[in-house]
Formats: sequence, structure tokens, C-alpha cells
Amino acid sequence: MKKWLKSGFTLLLAVLLAFSLSACGSKGSKKKALQKVRVAEVTRSVFYTPLYVALAKGYFKEEGLDIKLATTWGGDKTMTALLSGGTDIALVGSETSIYVYKQKAADPVINFAQLTATDGTFLVSRKKIGHFSWDMLKGTTFLGQRKGGMPQMVGEYVLKKHGIDPHKDTKLIQNIDFANVANAYASGTGDFVQLFEPTASTMEKEGKGYIVASFGKESGKVPYTTFMAKQSYLKEHEKTAVKFVRALLKAGKWVQETDAETVAKTVQPYFKDTKTDMLASSIERYRSQGSFSSDMILTKSGWNTIQDIMKEAGELDHTVPYDKLVNASIVKKAK
Repeated sequence: MKKWLKSGFTLLLAVLLAFSLSACGSKGSKKKALQKVRVAEVTRSVFYTPLYVALAKGYFKEEGLDIKLATTWGGDKTMTALLSGGTDIALVGSETSIYVYKQKAADPVINFAQLTATDGTFLVSRKKIGHFSWDMLKGTTFLGQRKGGMPQMVGEYVLKKHGIDPHKDTKLIQNIDFANVANAYASGTGDFVQLFEPTASTMEKEGKGYIVASFGKESGKVPYTTFMAKQSYLKEHEKTAVKFVRALLKAGKWVQETDAETVAKTVQPYFKDTKTDMLASSIERYRSQGSFSSDMILTKSGWNTIQDIMKEAGELDHTVPYDKLVNASIVKKAK
């Protein structure tokens, strides 16, 4: 009898252990795998700090997303990656979606969230200037950005606002590849140059140039850089886009509420060649001028501003309706 009880107890333990292991395995198998989302950024810049914060602090993972970020260096390359299926989401100037629309694309590119709300470039002078005025650019060589890109168009918009025709009053250089503009200036090309952070501050620290003005402050609110995707992708993956934006909204709020040094340390892995103090000053500079979009909604007025700038630059003949290329409902659903 005792022998039977002992063997029965042993059998019961074995059954319970097997059930426990089975349950654990079942629970583990039910855990959903992270959904991969490929994102292409037009450049690596402190201007996009909320994106790197969302990655570094795991906000995307909290939403069940595995973000694969690639830097494509230039609006044309970024849009090519998006249209060819090489990426799911692109972070690039909203003007690129209009260029695609003008080519009558069967699957248009839709802007669904705005990351930056001002221009992100600064005017850098080769010489230190005590009291800068914009008319100092007249008769000089101005090293601008790529023709048709948002940095160059806003740059021209600001110069014209100050009574300067960049094509007549300056020797305008705009045929240098985006990634090589800073190097070209450092090697002696141009009297003034238009640069993003932290490149502008790095140039200043090395004594190769001096920041004299902010194009962002001069141009005012502009939906400068947006997240966009093909219409077909957003139709099939709307919930994914909502989760994506929710993580970014959380990151944006954290950036606004956290001291610049802490933010800088958080995004340091994305700027290994830039010291923390330099990152902190760049982040504070952008934050103080309202460069990081607070609500990520691309408004109708913002859309009209972009097109006014494009018309002024001679890059747009006909206005594209807001509803054709902007989907603001995704941000609203993410809140």
C-alpha cells in the first residue's frame, strides 16, 4: 500500500511539473513579437532629438514596435527609399511629398506627423561679427543647401524677407551634396554657410566659423520635417502608425520637461563624435526657439506656409489641397 502511494505521489508530481512547464511554455509562446518598422531619416541631426529619445528610452518597444533606423543623407535618397519599398516610414521635408504628387504617383506619399516646427539651420560666418545685420551678405559668397530642398527654400525666403535676392545680391552656391556642405565650408568655400546643429556649434568651437543668426527664428513656424509613408502603407498599417506617433509624443513631452544635459546624455549614443556639452547647448538652442513640435499635427495653415515658401522659390506652380497629402487623424488617435 505504501509502495503504491509513493509511486502514485511520484506520478502526481511528474504530472503537475509537466503541466507547469507546459503552461509556462504556452505563456511564453503567447508573448507577441515586436513589429518591425523601417524608418529612414534624411540626415542625423540634433534637430530630431525626440526620435532618438523614443529609441533610447524604449518608448517604441513599449508600443510593441521594433524600429530599424537608417540615415539616407538627402531628400532625394530618402524619398527613393520610400517609393521603392526600401523603408516603411520616412522623416524628411514635407516638400518632397509634393514633388512626388506633382509626378502623378499612383500611390502618393502622405504626411502623418510633424516632428519639427521651425527651420533648423543657422547662418555661420567665416569671420566673427559683433553686430550682425542681414545686409552684410550682399556681395558675398553664400554656401547654401540643395536647390529645391526645404533648407535652401527657407533660407531664400528669409533672405528675401530682409531685402536680399540671393541669386542677384550674393554668389549663391547650391550644387554641393548635403553631407559635404560643412566640409566644403571648412576647406575654404564661401563667406557664409547655412548649417544644422551640432555642426554649426562644432564649426564655431573649432574656430572655423561663427553662428550669427537663426533661420528658424527668422522664418517663424514652419512644418519643416515630417514623418510620411505611402498611402497604401498607412491604409494597411494605421494602428502601427498610431503606436509610432504615440511613442514620439511621449518622447517629445519628456524632452520639453527634462534638462538639456540629461537629454544630451540620453541621445549621446547617436552622436558618438559630439561631446555632451555641445549636444546640450544644441538641444537647448532648438528647444528655446520652439523647433520641436509640441503636438505633431501638421495644420492647414502650416501646409499653406510650406507651399507659399515653395512658390517664392519657384518650385511650385499650383497649390496641392491639404487633404490630398496630409492625414492628421493618426496623431489625434495617438493622443
